[in-house]
Amino acid sequence: MKKIALLIVFCIATISSKAQNDLDALLAAGIDDAQRFANDYLAPGTNGLMYSMNANWFNTADAKPLGGFEISIIANAAQVKSENKTFLMNTDLYNNVEFVQGPNSQMVSTALGENNPDINVLITYDDPVFGQQTEQITLPSGIGSENINLLPTAYIQGALGLMKGIELKARFVPKIKTDDVSLSMYGAGVQFEVTKWLPADKLLPVAISGLVAYSHLDGSYDLTDSSGIDGDNQRLENDTNTWLFQLIASTKLPVINFYGGIGYIKGKSESDLLGTYRVSNGIITSDPIVDPFSVSSEVSGVRGTIGTKLKLGFFRLNAEYHVAEFNTFSAGINFGFR
Repeated sequence: MKKIALLIVFCIATISSKAQNDLDALLAAGIDDAQRFANDYLAPGTNGLMYSMNANWFNTADAKPLGGFEISIIANAAQVKSENKTFLMNTDLYNNVEFVQGPNSQMVSTALGENNPDINVLITYDDPVFGQQTEQITLPSGIGSENINLLPTAYIQGALGLMKGIELKARFVPKIKTDDVSLSMYGAGVQFEVTKWLPADKLLPVAISGLVAYSHLDGSYDLTDSSGIDGDNQRLENDTNTWLFQLIASTKLPVINFYGGIGYIKGKSESDLLGTYRVSNGIITSDPIVDPFSVSSEVSGVRGTIGTKLKLGFFRLNAEYHVAEFNTFSAGINFGFR
Protein backbone atom coordinates (compact mmCIF):
# COMPACT_ATOMS: atom_id res chain seq x y z
CA MET A 1 0.00 0.00 0.00
CA LYS A 2 2.93 2.33 0.66
CA LYS A 3 4.02 2.06 -2.97
CA ILE A 4 0.50 2.89 -4.18
CA ALA A 5 0.30 5.87 -1.84
CA LEU A 6 3.63 7.12 -3.13
CA LEU A 7 2.31 6.75 -6.71
CA ILE A 8 -0.69 8.94 -5.78
CA VAL A 9 1.72 11.55 -4.43
CA PHE A 10 3.81 11.26 -7.62
CA CYS A 11 0.73 11.82 -9.82
CA ILE A 12 -0.37 14.88 -7.87
CA ALA A 13 3.17 16.26 -7.79
CA THR A 14 3.62 15.68 -11.52
CA ILE A 15 0.27 17.28 -12.39
CA SER A 16 1.08 20.24 -10.16
CA SER A 17 4.61 20.74 -11.42
CA LYS A 18 3.54 20.43 -15.08
CA ALA A 19 0.87 23.07 -14.50
CA GLN A 20 3.49 25.31 -12.94
CA ASN A 21 5.75 25.12 -16.00
CA ASP A 22 6.03 28.58 -17.63
CA LEU A 23 3.57 30.04 -15.11
CA ASP A 24 5.81 33.11 -14.98
CA ALA A 25 4.97 33.90 -18.60
CA LEU A 26 1.31 32.91 -18.25
CA LEU A 27 0.87 35.25 -15.29
CA ALA A 28 2.56 37.97 -17.30
CA ALA A 29 -0.10 37.44 -19.99
CA GLY A 30 -2.73 38.04 -17.32
CA ILE A 31 -4.40 36.23 -14.46
CA ASP A 32 -7.52 35.56 -16.54
CA ASP A 33 -5.54 33.77 -19.24
CA ALA A 34 -3.53 31.74 -16.72
CA GLN A 35 -6.73 30.76 -14.89
CA ARG A 36 -8.55 29.73 -18.08
CA PHE A 37 -5.66 27.50 -19.15
CA ALA A 38 -5.20 25.96 -15.68
CA ASN A 39 -8.91 25.14 -15.40
CA ASP A 40 -9.02 23.24 -18.72
CA TYR A 41 -5.64 21.63 -18.10
CA LEU A 42 -6.30 20.29 -14.57
CA ALA A 43 -9.99 19.27 -14.83
CA PRO A 44 -9.53 15.80 -16.41
CA GLY A 45 -6.98 14.84 -13.75
CA THR A 46 -9.09 15.91 -10.78
CA ASN A 47 -12.21 14.36 -12.34
CA GLY A 48 -10.43 11.04 -12.77
CA LEU A 49 -9.28 11.08 -9.16
CA MET A 50 -12.90 11.60 -8.01
CA TYR A 51 -13.98 8.42 -9.79
CA SER A 52 -10.95 6.50 -8.49
CA MET A 53 -11.69 7.63 -4.92
CA ASN A 54 -15.12 5.98 -4.98
CA ALA A 55 -14.22 2.41 -5.92
CA ASN A 56 -14.57 -0.60 -3.59
CA TRP A 57 -16.88 0.89 -0.98
CA PHE A 58 -18.60 -2.53 -0.81
CA ASN A 59 -17.88 -6.16 -1.69
CA THR A 60 -21.33 -7.62 -0.94
CA ALA A 61 -24.93 -6.49 -0.44
CA ASP A 62 -25.19 -8.79 2.60
CA ALA A 63 -24.82 -6.43 5.58
CA LYS A 64 -22.88 -7.66 8.60
CA PRO A 65 -24.77 -8.63 11.77
CA LEU A 66 -24.41 -6.76 15.04
CA GLY A 67 -20.72 -6.81 16.01
CA GLY A 68 -19.53 -8.19 12.68
CA PHE A 69 -16.52 -6.34 11.30
CA GLU A 70 -14.09 -6.26 8.38
CA ILE A 71 -10.74 -4.53 7.87
CA SER A 72 -9.65 -4.04 4.25
CA ILE A 73 -6.66 -2.83 2.30
CA ILE A 74 -7.97 -1.43 -0.99
CA ALA A 75 -6.23 -0.32 -4.18
CA ASN A 76 -8.05 1.44 -7.04
CA ALA A 77 -6.98 2.64 -10.48
CA ALA A 78 -9.05 4.79 -12.84
CA GLN A 79 -8.22 4.36 -16.52
CA VAL A 80 -7.20 7.39 -18.58
CA LYS A 81 -8.96 7.41 -21.96
CA SER A 82 -7.58 9.16 -25.01
CA GLU A 83 -10.27 11.87 -24.83
CA ASN A 84 -9.08 12.74 -21.30
CA LYS A 85 -5.57 13.55 -22.53
CA THR A 86 -6.34 16.65 -24.62
CA PHE A 87 -8.62 19.66 -24.68
CA LEU A 88 -9.51 22.19 -27.38
CA MET A 89 -7.66 25.43 -26.68
CA ASN A 90 -9.25 28.36 -28.52
CA THR A 91 -7.00 31.41 -28.29
CA ASP A 92 -9.90 33.64 -29.40
CA LEU A 93 -11.11 33.23 -25.81
CA TYR A 94 -7.77 34.42 -24.42
CA ASN A 95 -6.70 38.04 -24.08
CA ASN A 96 -2.96 37.80 -24.68
CA VAL A 97 -2.18 34.31 -26.03
CA GLU A 98 -1.92 32.98 -29.61
CA PHE A 99 -0.40 29.90 -31.22
CA VAL A 100 2.93 30.28 -33.01
CA GLN A 101 1.73 27.99 -35.81
CA GLY A 102 -1.63 26.75 -37.02
CA PRO A 103 -5.25 27.78 -36.41
CA ASN A 104 -6.60 29.61 -33.38
CA SER A 105 -8.21 26.39 -32.06
CA GLN A 106 -5.94 23.40 -31.44
CA MET A 107 -5.97 20.25 -29.31
CA VAL A 108 -3.37 20.53 -26.52
CA SER A 109 -2.35 18.33 -23.62
CA THR A 110 -4.28 18.16 -20.34
CA ALA A 111 -2.63 17.13 -17.06
CA LEU A 112 -3.12 13.52 -18.23
CA GLY A 113 -1.61 13.83 -21.72
CA GLU A 114 1.47 14.85 -23.64
CA ASN A 115 2.27 17.39 -26.34
CA ASN A 116 4.38 15.49 -28.86
CA PRO A 117 5.76 17.45 -30.60
CA ASP A 118 5.87 20.52 -28.38
CA ILE A 119 3.23 23.21 -28.89
CA ASN A 120 4.41 26.82 -28.63
CA VAL A 121 2.38 29.95 -28.01
CA LEU A 122 3.13 33.67 -28.02
CA ILE A 123 2.07 35.69 -25.02
CA THR A 124 1.77 39.48 -25.03
CA TYR A 125 2.40 41.57 -21.94
CA ASP A 126 2.97 45.22 -21.02
CA ASP A 127 6.48 46.08 -19.90
CA PRO A 128 6.55 49.22 -17.68
CA VAL A 129 9.60 50.56 -19.56
CA PHE A 130 9.49 49.11 -23.10
CA GLY A 131 5.72 48.90 -23.58
CA GLN A 132 4.02 45.94 -25.21
CA GLN A 133 6.30 42.89 -25.51
CA THR A 134 5.88 39.30 -26.73
CA GLU A 135 7.47 36.07 -25.51
CA GLN A 136 7.31 32.53 -26.85
CA ILE A 137 6.65 29.70 -24.39
CA THR A 138 6.08 25.95 -24.65
CA LEU A 139 2.78 24.65 -23.29
CA PRO A 140 3.18 22.04 -20.53
CA SER A 141 2.56 18.35 -21.07
CA GLY A 142 1.01 16.13 -18.39
CA ILE A 143 1.68 12.75 -16.80
CA GLY A 144 1.30 11.12 -20.22
CA SER A 145 4.92 12.11 -20.79
CA GLU A 146 5.79 9.80 -17.87
CA ASN A 147 3.86 6.89 -19.48
CA ILE A 148 1.23 6.94 -16.72
CA ASN A 149 -2.26 5.91 -17.88
CA LEU A 150 -3.87 5.17 -14.52
CA LEU A 151 -4.98 7.39 -11.63
CA PRO A 152 -4.51 5.37 -8.43
CA THR A 153 -6.01 5.73 -4.97
CA ALA A 154 -5.65 3.43 -1.96
CA TYR A 155 -7.23 3.17 1.48
CA ILE A 156 -7.42 1.28 4.70
CA GLN A 157 -11.12 0.66 5.24
CA GLY A 158 -13.19 -0.64 8.14
CA ALA A 159 -16.80 -1.87 8.28
CA LEU A 160 -18.92 -2.60 11.37
CA GLY A 161 -22.37 -4.19 11.59
CA LEU A 162 -24.90 -2.42 13.82
CA MET A 163 -28.61 -3.07 14.14
CA LYS A 164 -30.44 -5.31 11.68
CA GLY A 165 -29.33 -4.52 8.12
CA ILE A 166 -27.21 -1.44 9.00
CA GLU A 167 -23.45 -1.33 8.41
CA LEU A 168 -21.11 1.62 8.99
CA LYS A 169 -17.97 2.11 6.93
CA ALA A 170 -14.91 4.35 7.19
CA ARG A 171 -11.76 4.67 5.08
CA PHE A 172 -8.63 6.76 5.35
CA VAL A 173 -5.07 7.34 4.25
CA PRO A 174 -2.76 8.68 6.98
CA LYS A 175 -1.23 12.01 6.00
CA ILE A 176 1.65 11.46 3.59
CA LYS A 177 4.25 14.20 3.41
CA THR A 178 7.34 14.54 1.24
CA ASP A 179 9.57 17.57 0.74
CA ASP A 180 7.10 19.14 -1.70
CA VAL A 181 3.81 17.24 -1.43
CA SER A 182 1.36 16.43 1.34
CA LEU A 183 -1.74 14.27 0.91
CA SER A 184 -4.53 12.91 3.09
CA MET A 185 -7.82 11.17 2.28
CA TYR A 186 -10.75 9.95 4.35
CA GLY A 187 -14.37 8.92 3.92
CA ALA A 188 -17.42 7.51 5.69
CA GLY A 189 -20.51 5.64 4.55
CA VAL A 190 -23.58 3.71 5.64
CA GLN A 191 -24.94 0.59 3.95
CA PHE A 192 -28.48 -0.64 4.66
CA GLU A 193 -29.71 -4.03 3.48
CA VAL A 194 -33.35 -4.03 2.41
CA THR A 195 -33.65 -7.84 2.35
CA LYS A 196 -32.77 -8.05 6.07
CA TRP A 197 -36.13 -6.44 6.78
CA LEU A 198 -38.09 -9.15 4.91
CA PRO A 199 -39.57 -12.17 6.74
CA ALA A 200 -37.97 -14.65 4.33
CA ASP A 201 -34.49 -13.08 4.52
CA LYS A 202 -32.62 -16.31 5.29
CA LEU A 203 -34.36 -18.14 2.43
CA LEU A 204 -33.52 -15.62 -0.26
CA PRO A 205 -30.50 -16.49 -2.49
CA VAL A 206 -29.56 -12.81 -2.96
CA ALA A 207 -29.20 -9.68 -0.86
CA ILE A 208 -30.11 -6.13 -1.90
CA SER A 209 -28.64 -3.03 -0.25
CA GLY A 210 -28.32 0.72 -0.61
CA LEU A 211 -25.19 2.72 0.16
CA VAL A 212 -24.46 6.39 0.76
CA ALA A 213 -20.79 7.39 1.10
CA TYR A 214 -18.74 10.60 1.37
CA SER A 215 -15.05 10.96 0.45
CA HIS A 216 -12.59 13.82 0.96
CA LEU A 217 -9.07 14.48 -0.32
CA ASP A 218 -6.64 17.22 0.72
CA GLY A 219 -3.50 17.77 -1.32
CA SER A 220 -0.81 20.44 -1.31
CA TYR A 221 2.23 20.96 -3.56
CA ASP A 222 4.99 23.38 -2.56
CA LEU A 223 6.00 25.37 -5.64
CA THR A 224 8.79 27.39 -4.05
CA ASP A 225 11.69 25.44 -5.57
CA SER A 226 10.11 24.70 -8.96
CA SER A 227 8.23 27.82 -10.00
CA GLY A 228 11.20 29.93 -11.07
CA ILE A 229 9.24 33.00 -9.92
CA ASP A 230 10.33 35.29 -7.13
CA GLY A 231 7.86 35.29 -4.25
CA ASP A 232 6.82 33.78 -0.94
CA ASN A 233 4.86 30.74 0.30
CA GLN A 234 4.02 29.58 -3.24
CA ARG A 235 1.85 26.45 -3.36
CA LEU A 236 -0.98 24.68 -5.15
CA GLU A 237 -3.67 23.32 -2.82
CA ASN A 238 -6.47 20.93 -3.72
CA ASP A 239 -9.69 20.21 -1.85
CA THR A 240 -11.90 17.43 -3.26
CA ASN A 241 -15.27 16.21 -1.97
CA THR A 242 -17.50 13.51 -3.44
CA TRP A 243 -20.78 11.71 -2.71
CA LEU A 244 -21.73 8.21 -3.87
CA PHE A 245 -25.28 6.83 -3.95
CA GLN A 246 -25.33 3.11 -4.80
CA LEU A 247 -27.82 0.27 -5.23
CA ILE A 248 -26.17 -3.16 -4.67
CA ALA A 249 -27.17 -6.79 -5.25
CA SER A 250 -25.13 -9.90 -4.43
CA THR A 251 -25.34 -13.67 -4.06
CA LYS A 252 -25.16 -15.32 -0.64
CA LEU A 253 -22.98 -18.41 -1.17
CA PRO A 254 -20.46 -19.95 1.28
CA VAL A 255 -17.20 -19.40 -0.63
CA ILE A 256 -17.44 -17.51 -3.94
CA ASN A 257 -19.94 -14.70 -4.44
CA PHE A 258 -20.74 -12.19 -7.14
CA TYR A 259 -22.01 -8.67 -6.70
CA GLY A 260 -22.91 -5.66 -8.77
CA GLY A 261 -25.03 -2.57 -8.91
CA ILE A 262 -25.65 0.86 -10.26
CA GLY A 263 -24.58 4.10 -8.62
CA TYR A 264 -24.43 7.85 -8.98
CA ILE A 265 -21.34 9.93 -8.21
CA LYS A 266 -21.37 13.66 -7.57
CA GLY A 267 -18.27 15.64 -6.62
CA LYS A 268 -16.31 18.85 -6.79
CA SER A 269 -12.57 19.47 -6.82
CA GLU A 270 -11.11 22.93 -6.13
CA SER A 271 -7.48 23.88 -6.75
CA ASP A 272 -6.02 27.16 -5.46
CA LEU A 273 -2.78 28.76 -6.59
CA LEU A 274 -1.67 30.52 -3.43
CA GLY A 275 1.23 32.68 -2.28
CA THR A 276 2.98 35.80 -3.58
CA TYR A 277 4.36 36.00 -7.14
CA ARG A 278 6.56 38.78 -8.50
CA VAL A 279 6.72 38.37 -12.28
CA SER A 280 9.93 39.78 -13.73
CA ASN A 281 11.56 40.34 -17.10
CA GLY A 282 15.23 41.03 -16.59
CA ILE A 283 15.58 43.89 -14.13
CA ILE A 284 11.92 44.93 -14.32
CA THR A 285 9.62 43.41 -11.70
CA SER A 286 5.83 43.74 -11.59
CA ASP A 287 3.75 44.46 -8.53
CA PRO A 288 3.31 41.35 -6.37
CA ILE A 289 0.42 39.06 -7.32
CA VAL A 290 -1.11 37.50 -4.20
CA ASP A 291 -3.12 34.24 -4.40
CA PRO A 292 -3.55 34.56 -8.19
CA PHE A 293 -6.53 32.30 -8.86
CA SER A 294 -8.71 29.29 -8.06
CA VAL A 295 -10.04 26.69 -10.51
CA SER A 296 -12.57 23.93 -10.02
CA SER A 297 -14.13 20.95 -11.76
CA GLU A 298 -17.25 18.93 -11.05
CA VAL A 299 -18.39 15.39 -11.85
CA SER A 300 -21.91 14.06 -11.92
CA GLY A 301 -22.63 10.69 -13.47
CA VAL A 302 -23.90 7.15 -13.31
CA ARG A 303 -21.64 4.12 -12.97
CA GLY A 304 -22.17 0.36 -13.21
CA THR A 305 -20.30 -2.13 -11.01
CA ILE A 306 -19.56 -5.84 -11.26
CA GLY A 307 -17.35 -7.79 -8.86
CA THR A 308 -16.54 -11.07 -7.19
CA LYS A 309 -15.48 -12.08 -3.68
CA LEU A 310 -13.67 -15.17 -2.38
CA LYS A 311 -14.13 -16.12 1.29
CA LEU A 312 -11.63 -18.36 3.09
CA GLY A 313 -12.57 -18.19 6.76
CA PHE A 314 -11.69 -14.79 8.15
CA PHE A 315 -9.63 -14.00 5.01
CA ARG A 316 -11.35 -12.62 1.86
CA LEU A 317 -10.26 -11.33 -1.54
CA ASN A 318 -12.39 -9.23 -3.87
CA ALA A 319 -11.99 -7.61 -7.27
CA GLU A 320 -14.35 -5.33 -9.18
CA TYR A 321 -14.71 -3.18 -12.26
CA HIS A 322 -16.68 0.06 -12.66
CA VAL A 323 -18.00 1.37 -15.97
CA ALA A 324 -18.31 5.17 -15.89
CA GLU A 325 -16.80 8.33 -17.36
CA PHE A 326 -13.51 6.99 -15.95
CA ASN A 327 -13.59 3.17 -15.89
CA THR A 328 -11.98 1.89 -12.71
CA PHE A 329 -10.37 -1.36 -11.53
CA SER A 330 -10.22 -2.19 -7.84
CA ALA A 331 -8.98 -5.01 -5.61
CA GLY A 332 -9.17 -5.58 -1.88
CA ILE A 333 -7.63 -7.80 0.79
CA ASN A 334 -10.13 -8.20 3.62
CA PHE A 335 -9.95 -9.63 7.13
CA GLY A 336 -13.17 -10.02 9.07
CA PHE A 337 -15.55 -11.79 11.37
CA ARG A 338 -19.34 -12.05 11.11
